[in-house]
Amino acid sequence: MANTKTEFEFDKVVTKKDLLAANVRWLLCSQICWNYERMMSTGYLYSILPTLRKLYPKDDEQKEMMHMHNQFFNTNPMVGGLILGIDMAIEEREKMASKEVVTGIKTGLMGPFAGVGDTIFGVILPTIFGSIAAYMGLQGNVTGVIIWMIVNILVIGVRFTLLPLGYSQGAKLVNEFADRLNALTDSAILLGVTVVGALIPTVIHATVPYVYKSGKVELKMQEMLDQIMPALVPALLVGLIYMLLGYKKMTSTKAILLVMVLAIVLYNLKILG
Repeated sequence: MANTKTEFEFDKVVTKKDLLAANVRWLLCSQICWNYERMMSTGYLYSILPTLRKLYPKDDEQKEMMHMHNQFFNTNPMVGGLILGIDMAIEEREKMASKEVVTGIKTGLMGPFAGVGDTIFGVILPTIFGSIAAYMGLQGNVTGVIIWMIVNILVIGVRFTLLPLGYSQGAKLVNEFADRLNALTDSAILLGVTVVGALIPTVIHATVPYVYKSGKVELKMQEMLDQIMPALVPALLVGLIYMLLGYKKMTSTKAILLVMVLAIVLYNLKILG
């Protein structure tokens, strides 16, 4: 009997169990053996290894694809499962012919996805919910801890949906959404900056206690600054630290020590309160 398969039909090898195994491996081991030469390559290879064994029964093909997947790879682990799912879908269909395509997809997507993942999961969520939880904790409210736990559970749930999503959409996902990644990243950055700006007067407390006196005239510096812009001093302090972090030799540790020294000195000079 003649082969009646069309170009869109192929033998499906990857099962739901394989997707679950890859998902669990990526969740727990995406950054095992992390190093400065290949970064997340070992974690990526470990996650897709069971699938490779099913797709490439020949030892030479399996070794070749394992070598390919053990090349440099680095992205945000929260969204990296999406790339892994796309990879599995393409390799299931194209087998060895997918080698160059998969390499291109991994190389092309790991940077933009890292930007999206770092912004959303590394900056926005910790900044918003971490600050809220910390602030409520300082007030003695245990709800802050509960909120932080719920957020992290939801993040894990979202991570579990990305790999199957990538697998189900495959290359279609790349073609349809590649041009929207920059827009998503820019929107996330704008939201993060807005939220951080709103949290500054809540989290940072710094006032100018200096009072100018001339006869019966008394001018409180802090009241004058509040008329110009409320929370001006905290905003200026945040801006100063942000500017300092832009210098190559300035690290976050040095910035923290600098803030501690300045706080002690300026407080004793009655400049800041």
